[in-house]
Amino acid sequence: MKFKAVTENHLYKKAYAKGERFCGKYVAVYILRDLAAERIRNARPDKRYVNRIGISTSKKIGGAVVRSRVRRIIREGYREVERSVCLHQGKLVIIAARSAAAGAKSTDIARELLYAMKRVNMVKKDPTS
Repeated sequence: MKFKAVTENHLYKKAYAKGERFCGKYVAVYILRDLAAERIRNARPDKRYVNRIGISTSKKIGGAVVRSRVRRIIREGYREVERSVCLHQGKLVIIAARSAAAGAKSTDIARELLYAMKRVNMVKKDPTS
């Protein structure tokens, strides 16, 4: 599944400053309500809300190959979380990789992302709503 990406720098800054956050060993997760969610929903053919995902990896993690690998692992971890639980939609989800993520396995990052989503109240209690 292809994600709707966060591409504007000001949205990253706003999420870092005002969003709900969880910092773990491998990733830091920032959640903020997406003000453009209604516009994006209306543009979609299925008329559903979606989360916009932003992944940030700094040069502290390693070279370009390592950073790309970490981004792929984080994307797959987020997909696994979306498949396993029902998440609230219409949010900006910024995931910042930490230096320990360079040596992490995809299952470790998926487990931490699931824990982070529960901590920042992104998991729906009632999956039908």
